[in-house]
Amino acid sequence: MAAIPSPDERSVQVAPAAPPYRGRTYSEFKLGDRFGATVVVSAEHLSVTAGLIGDFNPLHVDTTFAAQSRFGGRILHGVMTSALMSAPFGNLVAGTAIGYLEHNARFFAPVAAGDTLDVEWTVVELLPKPAKGCGIVVADCEARNQRGELVATAVGKMLVADSRG
Repeated sequence: MAAIPSPDERSVQVAPAAPPYRGRTYSEFKLGDRFGATVVVSAEHLSVTAGLIGDFNPLHVDTTFAAQSRFGGRILHGVMTSALMSAPFGNLVAGTAIGYLEHNARFFAPVAAGDTLDVEWTVVELLPKPAKGCGIVVADCEARNQRGELVATAVGKMLVADSRG
């Protein structure tokens, strides 16, 4: 097993992808690589998500109802928290990703408008597929709010090409 670099050596803050797409290739990943992003959750995240996925549970869309709930206000859909978590992985391999094979998330605390999510992924396994010119990058993720509370974890598996283009 390869040595895991210190967080300062392999940590990357991932920006949204833009042309020309020069995503990281499979062979550029190393065990222990860390990457992530920070996102501020807005009220628009809550409203748009409800319309996109068709989940109009009052905890997400009704300010009065949600204010009287155990959460004290509207909360973000778990699926959107999960999507915000996966974005840095997708952006890091923009142009080299073949497919996001798996995403398994667990939720521990609510996320609300105004929260700042710090998302960090760590590469935990690399599964080469040389006959196909690619490999699977397996990474663990943690998302913490502005108070440092763990709100969610995830495991993701991304099939990544070993060359660009």
